[in-house]
Amino acid sequence: MEFNNTLANEYEKGIRRTLPSYDAMLRLIQTFYHSTLPDKADMLIVGAGSGNEILQLADGRPDWSFTGIDPSESMLSIAKERLHTLPNTLSFHQGTILDTQLPSIKYDAASCVLVLHFILGYEEKLSTLEEIARHLKPGAPFVLVSKYGQPGSLETELQFDLWRSYWLQHTKLSASDVAEMEKSIRSLSFMREEDILTLIQKAGFTKPSRFFATTLFAGWVCFKEGH
Repeated sequence: MEFNNTLANEYEKGIRRTLPSYDAMLRLIQTFYHSTLPDKADMLIVGAGSGNEILQLADGRPDWSFTGIDPSESMLSIAKERLHTLPNTLSFHQGTILDTQLPSIKYDAASCVLVLHFILGYEEKLSTLEEIARHLKPGAPFVLVSKYGQPGSLETELQFDLWRSYWLQHTKLSASDVAEMEKSIRSLSFMREEDILTLIQKAGFTKPSRFFATTLFAGWVCFKEGH
């Protein structure tokens, strides 16, 4: 999915419909990091998007620095414009974690929020998480949020029913509009929760724990291996 200027702006509106508890999720992520990190920390944000996550995390933590990565130039432009008044040290890189030259430091924490389902292949998913782990200090906290489930299974199809009803009830989109959007959503890479947990552990993270779930999305907190 190419996040051009139009889509980047629409993302701001659409994400809170697609993921009704989006803002609550960001607050939970903020709470996790605030409870596990010191007042000064270097954070790696994989999939920085339009800056929502950094904006939330930076609140009350002026000495946290953020390195944001995103393949979309349009999304990063929005992030830079929104965040330039923050007192935090910020740097942005266009690309993916697999093709970006990052500073040769070990980060105190990282996140990969709403990114993994855009990566279709299992090996690339694993490589992505392994590369994130490689840039972290031992014991560093990590947050992963992704679509999850198994399309075709009873549980996931019931979640799709709820997701579809939510869009029809709370927006002005027609049934055909929602059907087209659902077709696009189904083309993304879903994984069962047990497979995501295995992936997290294979990549070098420990103590994964689900902290969030809503319809087609879930999030897990964990820590880089080591002390």
